[in-house]
Amino acid sequence: MMRWLKRVRPDDEVAHAAPTTRRDDPAALHESLADLVTMINSHARHMPTRAVVEARRLTDTLGALVDTASSRPLDTYAVISLHSTMDDYLPTTLQRYLALDPAQRTQSSGQGLSGNDALLQQIEVLQQSVSASLEAVRQHDAQALMIQGSFLETRFTGSDLDL
Repeated sequence: MMRWLKRVRPDDEVAHAAPTTRRDDPAALHESLADLVTMINSHARHMPTRAVVEARRLTDTLGALVDTASSRPLDTYAVISLHSTMDDYLPTTLQRYLALDPAQRTQSSGQGLSGNDALLQQIEVLQQSVSASLEAVRQHDAQALMIQGSFLETRFTGSDLDL
């Protein structure tokens, strides 16, 4: 029978709804991050040591950003930055580098960069972006604490109306 013809109680709809997962849940984010670390580690022998170190430094910064989500939800900008970097930007950068012929990794291209140099440069750009997101989250938290302190001081100290 067509759903719109069938009488459905609100409780029935909830029972039949597909389970939802929150992509910004810290546990889910840590799981995605662990997958990314596994990818980096599994291809480490095909990348310059410095690139592996910098990629892992980037995943550490991503982890610090994810950790902030355990005390309060991340803002939209931070969630977008996290997902874009973990699910697209860093994996795509690594995959494109790994697809290069090994000789192209060390030879300069028409732009004057070798594949190794381009990889390091792209990881650094990502590191700067994620570090800026982490700093913004931390600044927001510090500002929220100061606002809470001002509220409490106003709320619980003597009123201007007291004589």
